[in-house]
Amino acid sequence: MTKTLGIMGGMGPLATVDLMTKIIRLTPAQNDQAHIHMIVDNYPQIPDRTSAILGKGMNPLPFMIESAKRLETAGADWIAIACNTAHYYFDEIQASVKIPLLNMPKETVRFIDKVGLKTIALLATDGTLSTNLYQESLHERGIVVVEPDKMTQEDVMEGIYAVKSGNLEKGKKLLLQASKTVIAQGAEAIIAACTEIPLVLSEVDGFKVIDPTEIVAKKIVDMCYE
Repeated sequence: MTKTLGIMGGMGPLATVDLMTKIIRLTPAQNDQAHIHMIVDNYPQIPDRTSAILGKGMNPLPFMIESAKRLETAGADWIAIACNTAHYYFDEIQASVKIPLLNMPKETVRFIDKVGLKTIALLATDGTLSTNLYQESLHERGIVVVEPDKMTQEDVMEGIYAVKSGNLEKGKKLLLQASKTVIAQGAEAIIAACTEIPLVLSEVDGFKVIDPTEIVAKKIVDMCYE
């Protein structure tokens, strides 16, 4: 095992730690020396991606490119980004470095197609929803996508930012309410397409939750041990 993973953080500290934790838990390490080498650039100056995409904030791309280049210089063999919305800038970031980036939305859609789900609900930030990071790929595979209505989406956004601020109880209440609404529309499962959502929701809440960070973490471990 010689590969080194670079993790671009700074887009939700809890989400960055969560991705690292999932990788560690999935790693078949028999001793302290068998873990995956990870380098984290938890760059706090990366602006809000949703605000930028909606034309209300500073462009985060230069900051993400800077972070990617730092990881490459530090010795990363490839890069993972915990933030779903950040993948809107995937092609531009990839073009700035010579090492590959893992595409979390694409890996997630491959998984959903493989397990045979036909109707899926999508909970995400306004930025992820508006850029069709998941919808186009799902539709290409004949998978029906259920998106929240305007009022439910307001609850989703409020819940996400509650989790970011550390108010997990409020975040769970709002996101659980939104989940029940979209499940009632016939979805077989929910894509938790914002890394704050799986921090408070899981299958114990009564429905299947697909966590993109869990999928990309497994991909990372498989790549390291292939």
